[in-house]
Amino acid sequence: MKKTRLVLSDAAVADILEQADWYTAESGATLAKRWEKAVSSAVLRVVKNPAAGSLCTFRSSELRNVRRAKIRGFSKHLVFYKFHEDEVFILRIVHGARDLERLLEPNRSAPR
Repeated sequence: MKKTRLVLSDAAVADILEQADWYTAESGATLAKRWEKAVSSAVLRVVKNPAAGSLCTFRSSELRNVRRAKIRGFSKHLVFYKFHEDEVFILRIVHGARDLERLLEPNRSAPR
């Protein structure tokens, strides 16, 4: 059995760090650490079972096959990813109330 390769986009890494910084500033280091642990757990769940995430229904053909998974304890935050054979590619980790299609579309540079 081949091991699944995990790849995080630069944007996904920035999403994790920016949200942790925000939690630190707003509520303290304890919540920021809980965020980081919850994100790690969500990403590991995705890697172990990539087909379990909900398939997104974006209009853009470039976003076909994008899936999302919730982050336990931070239910409004979502992990957006694609997978193919032995690779999971994490696109973004963001709050679900944002303009997700615009944020995820690769040819647009959406404001953060």
